[in-house]
Amino acid sequence: MGGDLGPAEMVEAVKLALAEFPGLNPINLVGDEAVLQPLLRSANLDRHPLLTVTHASEVITPEDEVMQAIKRKRDASMLRAIDLVKSGEAGAVVSTGNTKILVAAGTLKLRTLDGVERPALAPIVPREGGHFILIDGGANPEAKAQHLVHNAILGTHYCRVVLGIEKPRVGLLTIGTEENKGNALISETHDALKKLNGLINYAGPVEGFHVFLDEVDVVVCDGFVGNICLKSWESMSKFFSRTLKTNLKANPLRMLGALIAQGAFKELKQRIQPERYGGAPLLGLRGNILKAHGSANRQAVKNAIRDANECIRIDLNHRIEVDVAQANNVLQPAASV
Repeated sequence: MGGDLGPAEMVEAVKLALAEFPGLNPINLVGDEAVLQPLLRSANLDRHPLLTVTHASEVITPEDEVMQAIKRKRDASMLRAIDLVKSGEAGAVVSTGNTKILVAAGTLKLRTLDGVERPALAPIVPREGGHFILIDGGANPEAKAQHLVHNAILGTHYCRVVLGIEKPRVGLLTIGTEENKGNALISETHDALKKLNGLINYAGPVEGFHVFLDEVDVVVCDGFVGNICLKSWESMSKFFSRTLKTNLKANPLRMLGALIAQGAFKELKQRIQPERYGGAPLLGLRGNILKAHGSANRQAVKNAIRDANECIRIDLNHRIEVDVAQANNVLQPAASV
C-alpha cells in the first residue's frame, strides 16, 4: 500500500508474476481490502486459487517516524505482512514501503540470526560479464567493522545461491587500494577480513571504478555509501538511456543506424535496467524480507516476487550462522569495536 505507484501497480505485478512463473507459491496481498478487491476484480484475479487478501487498515508513509509508526500503526500493511512471516503463515515479505521502518520492524519482529548484529540489504547490480552483490545497500548507514565483516559473509552466501559462484571474490569499497588508504572503519575492516581467508575469498580493497569491471563478485560497504552507489547507478542508467534515445533521433542517418542496431540496444537496455532485479533481500534475519524501490513499477515488483519465491525455496540461514560464528571466534579480540 505504501509504494509510490499505489496498490493498482502492485496488483498488476501480481498478475504478471502469476502468469509468468510456474510453480509460484501462494501470494497474500496485505492492505486495505476495500481498495484491493475492486482492483483484483478488474484484473480478473478476485477468484484466483493462489491469491488471498489480508486486511490492514493503516499504511506506513515516507513521513512516519520509525518507532512511532511501529508502536502506533500496528495494523499497517507492512507490519501485518512481517507478522505473517513471524507466525509462519508466510515465507517472505515483499515491500516497496519506507526502508528505515521496514528494516527496523523486520529486525525487531524477526530478530537477527545468532552472531549477526545488524541486517544488510543486498541488491544485485550488473557489471562487465555478469553481476555483483552490493552489501549493504542502505539498511545500516552507521556501521562498525564487525558489521562489515558480517556483510562479507552474508554477501558471499547470497552470491553463491543467486549467481552460482562457489568462491565469490569479496572486495571492500574504499577510495584507494593501497594499505591504510581510507578512513578508520575501512582500515579496521580490511585488517579483519584478511584474517578470514578461507572463510571468505577476500580480494582486498576496491575503488569505485573497479565495481563495474570483472574484479569482484561481492562489494562490501556500509549502508550510507552503498545506498548512494545504488541510487547513482539507477540514475545513471536512466540518464544514459534517455540521452541515447535523444541523440539517435537527432537526424535521419542516426535513426537509420539505430534501426540497424536495435537488437544490440535492446540487449543493453535489458542488462542495465534496474527493474530486472526488483528487490534486495534484507539478509541476516530469521525470516525473508525483500525491499523493492519505492518507485518500483509492475515489472520490478514482479521480479521481486520471483526472488521472494526463491528465498523461500532455498534456506541460507543455517550456513550463514555457522560462518558468522567462526568469524566471530577468529575476531574475538576485536569484538568490542
